[in-house]
Amino acid sequence: MSVGAPARSEGRDEIGAIPTYPSLGRAVTAFAFLLVAEFFYSFAWNSVDVLRPYIRDSLGLTLTEAGSGYSAQGAGALLGAIVIGQLADRFGRRNMLVAVMIGYGLSLLAGVAVDSYGQLLAQRFVLGLFMGGVFPIVVGIYVGLFPNNVRGKLASMINAVFGVAVIALGLAVRLLPVGEGTSWHVLLWIGGVPPILLSLLAYLIVPGTAETRNVAMRQPRRLPVLDLFRPGLALQTTMLAALMGLNFFAYQAFSGWLTTYLNDVRGLSSSAIGSLVAWTFAANIAGGFFWGWAGDRFGRRFNALGFFGGAASIAAYLLVPSDVRLLGPIGALYGFMLSASVIWGPWLTELYPAHLKSTAASIFNWGRVVSFFAPILTGSLASAVGLGAAMAVSSVIFILAGLLWLALPETHPRPRLPGRRVFGDHHADQS
Repeated sequence: MSVGAPARSEGRDEIGAIPTYPSLGRAVTAFAFLLVAEFFYSFAWNSVDVLRPYIRDSLGLTLTEAGSGYSAQGAGALLGAIVIGQLADRFGRRNMLVAVMIGYGLSLLAGVAVDSYGQLLAQRFVLGLFMGGVFPIVVGIYVGLFPNNVRGKLASMINAVFGVAVIALGLAVRLLPVGEGTSWHVLLWIGGVPPILLSLLAYLIVPGTAETRNVAMRQPRRLPVLDLFRPGLALQTTMLAALMGLNFFAYQAFSGWLTTYLNDVRGLSSSAIGSLVAWTFAANIAGGFFWGWAGDRFGRRFNALGFFGGAASIAAYLLVPSDVRLLGPIGALYGFMLSASVIWGPWLTELYPAHLKSTAASIFNWGRVVSFFAPILTGSLASAVGLGAAMAVSSVIFILAGLLWLALPETHPRPRLPGRRVFGDHHADQS
């Protein structure tokens, strides 16, 4: 079966009917446009980290002030995911895709005019507000372009584009004259102008969501997010939010302290640390393709095995000697296992009706609330028991997250792991 054809009856996305999808050519073209939007979103998102030393120098900020730019951006993203995801379900995902592309492009360009700490926080918060809507919108669109048996592979491509954007940003810093004064502003222009110019092409390339809006019009006139907590869905939504929170906390508790740990505890050189981080990053991209395929082949809950593997690799990483030949492969295994969550975008949309797809996808970003507290809690614990022991907590949390994942519903018609299927339930995927 081609990916542009209707899904087989055992994998149908709509109760009592086989869903229809755009032609394969149009679906592929639209998805390619989404990849472009995702690239510039990723470029803008990571600019707060990659450009941090230049922002700090040009504004005369302390380390804490420079780092808080990310916190402002993350807070904006959390709010944006909730608000913009609902607007996308109510007024059309294509319309909101155009709006957020223009929004994050202009907001990134506004960084050129920032000349104080307060302005930096405001600019990054507004930028995060628009960028928080990208994930729920993009996922909500591409699950309507292709049947459920290829959506994991699509999610892995989105994951890879995020990594490519980070690499491109890093290369741009090396190749362009951004080391003095405000010369780094050129990177804001490179990242901000293209999405603004390309945004209106969405109306020509991306199919509309009129059928989704028709479904929404038949629903009660209330906030879509409230439907996530209606009877029959409230427990599922709460469990999903907890799963996302555990994932973000565990990631921050280990990855957030990794370079500090390698430097302060292991005593490794900067070149060795850079090499180890590169191993982890590259393996994460490669793992995304495996876990995307696995989620399509064996079921969304199958990927929970990745969290158990990640927990084991964290324990091994903290226990082996300070030998790059050992830490490198184990770190790569951790990065590979961590990308198991790549399937969450499609899975979240498949667990809810059509008029809630983007709102449901926004649940992913709800977990960021928990991650805000991870550095504080693990830092306090590290002062009492040591950094390595504090980071080991992430291993336990990944195990808890994996168990919670296995307790949630399955949307695959023939899952490899036993568990409840939701096709045929009242809240099954209704593309």
